[in-house]
Amino acid sequence: MKKFFRILLWTIIAVIFVGTFVYLFYNSKKKDTIYEIVTPEIGNIERTTVLTGKIEPRDEIEIKPQISGIISEINVEPGDIVKEGDIIAKIKVIPEESQLSSAQNREQSKLVYERTKTLYDKKFVSREEYEQALTDYRKSQQELESAIDALSIVRDGISTANAQQSNTLVRATIDGLILEVPVKVGTSVIQANTMNDGTTVAKIANMNDLLFIGKVDETEVGQIKTGMNTKISIGAIPDVTPDAVIEYIAPKSTEENGSNTFELKAAITVPDSVQLRAGYSANATINLSGVSNVLTVPEGVIEWVGDSTFVYCLTSEEPVQQFERRAVTTGLSNGINIEVKSGIDKNVKLRGNEKKD
Repeated sequence: MKKFFRILLWTIIAVIFVGTFVYLFYNSKKKDTIYEIVTPEIGNIERTTVLTGKIEPRDEIEIKPQISGIISEINVEPGDIVKEGDIIAKIKVIPEESQLSSAQNREQSKLVYERTKTLYDKKFVSREEYEQALTDYRKSQQELESAIDALSIVRDGISTANAQQSNTLVRATIDGLILEVPVKVGTSVIQANTMNDGTTVAKIANMNDLLFIGKVDETEVGQIKTGMNTKISIGAIPDVTPDAVIEYIAPKSTEENGSNTFELKAAITVPDSVQLRAGYSANATINLSGVSNVLTVPEGVIEWVGDSTFVYCLTSEEPVQQFERRAVTTGLSNGINIEVKSGIDKNVKLRGNEKKD
């Protein structure tokens, strides 16, 4: 019995040894490499570049007051559409004592000239003195009217000459959309002057006149020209791709992250059915060059050796695949497919990537 188990044990060991040897033998044999087969096609090659940027109105107007004071009324809010001349806000003027005193003193000049006229009527002054007084009186009347009007604006905020054109009424200067109202009722505002930019009461823009503003790398700027067409894709509304025309390329570069870029602006054709918003992130796809109806192959089948290019043409499939190396002349590439100008035709079969088990 013991002898039987001993024989069985040695038999199992022998089988394991032989099996291992056979497994290692077959795995050590070199397998034939099988490649995917690629056929050239007739197609179009376009080389494009994609620029990142954003959408901005061509003109964003800052509305500033023509007089200093306090906002007493605001008639608009962001998103409202206004026409040129619409009242955006009203300003209450806080008079300065010096302004009030000056205007009030001018009113006293009227009494002086009226007294001169009375003396002339009673023959207490000469004609020469009267004519001089008359001239001064008329001048004083004009000054007085101006002073009274100025006093009215300072005291009441309304011009007596033309209440509709009062400086206390802040009006829209263009037709457009209210983008921002950075003030509130009660905010103190100052008018623009040589020493101060003034307080912005509102920002208005024509949202039918929009620009794509982006950056183009110096390696591609030479291939882009004003007047070229481009497509705009907007992250917030991916289904909308408005057309645009490049109208400006900066003559001077700016350095960003170690590379030189040039500012580019393209005028967008705004679709009637879409509301675009200022500040949307967007991309512009620009076609730099292209060829149509040419022989194309995947760029991965091309072998690059210095300035020369080669492909491997299938010559036999049985018993194993065999290929012939052939020189070709290539043309435009879009990074995926490449144009083949000469060396092969559309009937050849080319070696592609190695097949994986």
